[in-house]
Amino acid sequence: MKPTIDPVDDSRRIDFLDILRGFAVLGILAMNIQSFSMPGAAYFNPLAYGDFAGLNGAVWWASDLLANRKFMTVFSMLFGAGIMLMYTRAEAAERPLAGLHYRRMFWLLLFGLAHAYLLWVGDILVAYAVCGLVLFLYRKLRAGWLLAHGIIALVIGSGLLLMAGLSAPHWPPEQLAEFRADFLPASPKIAEELAVHRGGWLEAFRWRFNESLEMQLFVIPFYTIWRGTGAMLMGMALFKWGVITGQAESRVYRVLLALALLVGLPASWYGAHLAISGGWEPEIAFFLDAQWGYWGSVLIALGWISALVMATRAGIWPAMQKRLAATGRMAFTNYILTTIVCTLIFHGHGLGLFGHVSRMGQAGITVAVWALLLWISPIWLARFRYGPIEWAWRSLSYGKRQAWRRNA
Repeated sequence: MKPTIDPVDDSRRIDFLDILRGFAVLGILAMNIQSFSMPGAAYFNPLAYGDFAGLNGAVWWASDLLANRKFMTVFSMLFGAGIMLMYTRAEAAERPLAGLHYRRMFWLLLFGLAHAYLLWVGDILVAYAVCGLVLFLYRKLRAGWLLAHGIIALVIGSGLLLMAGLSAPHWPPEQLAEFRADFLPASPKIAEELAVHRGGWLEAFRWRFNESLEMQLFVIPFYTIWRGTGAMLMGMALFKWGVITGQAESRVYRVLLALALLVGLPASWYGAHLAISGGWEPEIAFFLDAQWGYWGSVLIALGWISALVMATRAGIWPAMQKRLAATGRMAFTNYILTTIVCTLIFHGHGLGLFGHVSRMGQAGITVAVWALLLWISPIWLARFRYGPIEWAWRSLSYGKRQAWRRNA
């Protein structure tokens, strides 16, 4: 009999992937906290809303240089690596994987749609499910070809942004004015967001429905699918080379870390500097100046992976490594839990602090949520095999109820 493909148990997990996944899901909040707590324009344009002086400005610079696009890129690479991990297991078991993969993407899509429309417009799961439909076709390519295809996808995404920015002077005046109003201070949209998010859940749902639909019909095809697919294909290549699993030679990680520090960080800083010093003109800052951060973030993401590999190999803070691994094993649950906690803090159906918390205050809340996830994840996994959403996703994907409790 051919062995079946079952969910990975504790003995077959790759510990470093769990640590990296936990690190990434925490890091994503460092940027997402702005979308939870402030009008959407402030996520891109720090001059659009909130104090930008002193420590508040320093918080923005730190999050932009170290987190913006970086942890989402790491998470996307991990998503590609996860597909390769499942494929290698299926190949070893001589079992077909296509049915399971597409069921997983189907349910991930439904989870993402529920997340976007019911909880938060900043959902990324829908985009991941769409990218995952395409990624499966690349699983047999050699690592070098995967990397090449990933870079091509990233180039296409970058090129679309460039085309939009260079063509902006020729847009119809009303279209350009509407685009600019979305990102500038005191715009009607900012006032609308403040009112909506400080109101009740039903009012926010109506607004979120339109915004999520626009995100899925325009932003994902124009930008997210190219950026996401590119990073995921890179993750598949890095898995085959053993880089993202922490198995490559030490010199590989030293080189990647050096590129992040010497090229990625200066490029990201320069792009942000251009945008802010130019008064954050939307069509220039959003499409053209952002090119520096677009590419710099890829190198910084690789630098984060490398730094974490080097830290784990050196045995730095082993207790934290265990907590990060537990957090990573529940990454899906923790991603949704972060949304639930933050919307309860900032939105009108909770404490209603939307637009009232400074960037320094947001940083404090971010650290508190990190502490919550790092505390609760090991406790949960001591009693259960999976996080609750991981368990539901696996049960639906495999078509049978998975064992959940440790003693089951």
